[in-house]
Amino acid sequence: MRQSSSRVLQTLTPYLFLLPAGLVLLVTVFFPTAQAFLLSFTRYEYDLTQAPQWIGWANFQRLWGDPIFWQTLRQTLLYLVGVVPVLVTVPLGLAILVNRPLKGISWFRAFYYTPVILSMVVAGLAWKYLYAENGLFNQILQQLGVENGLPWLTSPKFALFSVMAVTVWKGLGYYMVVYLAGLQSIPEELYEAASLDGSDGWRKHWDITVPLMRPYLLLVGTISALSATKVFEEVYVMTQGGPRNSSKTVVYYLYEQAFDRLEISYACTIGLVLFLLILGLSFANLKLTQR
Repeated sequence: MRQSSSRVLQTLTPYLFLLPAGLVLLVTVFFPTAQAFLLSFTRYEYDLTQAPQWIGWANFQRLWGDPIFWQTLRQTLLYLVGVVPVLVTVPLGLAILVNRPLKGISWFRAFYYTPVILSMVVAGLAWKYLYAENGLFNQILQQLGVENGLPWLTSPKFALFSVMAVTVWKGLGYYMVVYLAGLQSIPEELYEAASLDGSDGWRKHWDITVPLMRPYLLLVGTISALSATKVFEEVYVMTQGGPRNSSKTVVYYLYEQAFDRLEISYACTIGLVLFLLILGLSFANLKLTQR
């Protein structure tokens, strides 16, 4: 009897330790998620003192016919395609460069990592001033002969790409550190053997580094893809979705519907579609990882 009680206590002990964290997740994550799912099938807007009214699939029908939503979805996917390849490849090259036993290399690592520790609000405001009509970038372009510079944040052709550049700039150092951890786990003997076989310079990295870094490449690809899908702060600080909705993403559109227009139920519908999109990306990454 005593042994049976001891076994039960031993089995329950890990769950008791997990219980506080589980309660926090239940209150802050699972319950709001379930509530948002239910609200997407209701009308809950403007006067928030009134109870939600069940309307079924009406919000999804509205979403299907909403041209602004489809525009923001296309721009979010463009953001994904434009940012992720750069954040997967360029930080790997930076990590290879700083993974050398050179004097003062730690200062170079700190230099590349500095943007990561900056708040996105601070970074966005700084870049907004650089992009300004009389900002540093246009002053340089004017010196090079480009009259009046470029409308970085005021033209629909440039606004989204200008915001994407900030995301890339801020993420380079973070993903470089991830790759650096992987590079330092590769035995140096492999590179020495490759040199004896005639594989030297960048060729040895193609033959050895890239295959052995495949798990890190998948990790960076997944994290950067999810981050690009949920981008918000850069858009909010720099363009507020303009001009003419050209830099508006799905998350910013969700925020606009929920907090500017108080259309809570419609915002929940947008959030549910975004959740399904992110879930699809996660499953795709799972398949790639299994292969």
